[in-house]
Amino acid sequence: MSASPRTTLLTLGSNIDPERHMVAALEALDELLGIEGASPIYEADPVGNAGMPRFLNAAVRITTHLSPGDLKFEVIRPLERRLGRIRTADPNAPRTIDIDIAAVQGLVVDQEELRLPDPEILTRAHLAVPLADVAPGFRHPDLGITLGEIAARFRDEPGLARRDDVRWP
Repeated sequence: MSASPRTTLLTLGSNIDPERHMVAALEALDELLGIEGASPIYEADPVGNAGMPRFLNAAVRITTHLSPGDLKFEVIRPLERRLGRIRTADPNAPRTIDIDIAAVQGLVVDQEELRLPDPEILTRAHLAVPLADVAPGFRHPDLGITLGEIAARFRDEPGLARRDDVRWP
């Protein structure tokens, strides 16, 4: 447990029956942690394996007392397993659900199992854009710029499309 609750941003992705798994993951996260804000769902090209199905991606904002390690290993990983996630040696393999901690208010972590903020926020539209939807004023703790400013670079990037037909209530 951390001493005080912190705003925490999570990203979600799925490319195995993604419409079903994204909604199931959002429902479960809301039940377990209480979602305060959720982005629209986006469809994006896969990273690393061009022949794979496209991904659905989203981001959520929560406030939690849990440390990032406890959140990752006691809440997120068990939830991913419950939703059929099988981890392989290929970090870009197809998956039912992938839930990552993208950033925690005022926190920088650089460990093998956990890097915060997620360095890929700066290079991946499928992370930056949904994160800016849920927390546009959230400041990157290392760079001091907002998620809105980071996402502005990606707004017109090909390969990222909003999917208004997939919704979580």
